[in-house]
Amino acid sequence: METIKPLNDPQPVKQKGKSGCMKYFLRFFLLLLLVVAGWVAWTYYIPFASDGVRSGLLNSVMKKGNIFKTYEGTLIQDGVRGATGGGVQSNTFEFSIEDREIFDSLKFNSGKRFELQYKEYRGALPWRGNTRYIVDSIISISDPKSVSPF
Repeated sequence: METIKPLNDPQPVKQKGKSGCMKYFLRFFLLLLLVVAGWVAWTYYIPFASDGVRSGLLNSVMKKGNIFKTYEGTLIQDGVRGATGGGVQSNTFEFSIEDREIFDSLKFNSGKRFELQYKEYRGALPWRGNTRYIVDSIISISDPKSVSPF
């Protein structure tokens, strides 16, 4: 004898998984997100090969910015003889400062000779400063020596 199924008997429904296209789109999106995050970290948060010390006379130090107020400074480095002949040229080193204590030390000792340790990044972030060079410590402070032009 044959059993008859009622018409309203629910059939087991297969659960649909994610479609193949959706899986590839999700994987591509995650890979793209990882690549972008790696590029941002590489460009803005991992210091460049340049990590050193610059010395010279402190020209200016200021707090500036429209939205992000950052600490900026300029150091006048010792002059070197130009390639075209007998003059002395001055090189300026523009830098940013993240630490308020370093900014205060520079501000209260302006006009003196400094040796500043810095790190160079591949890019500048608006909340870190306007330059790629970030001063992270002061090595020494001394009074400027009078240099005779002769």
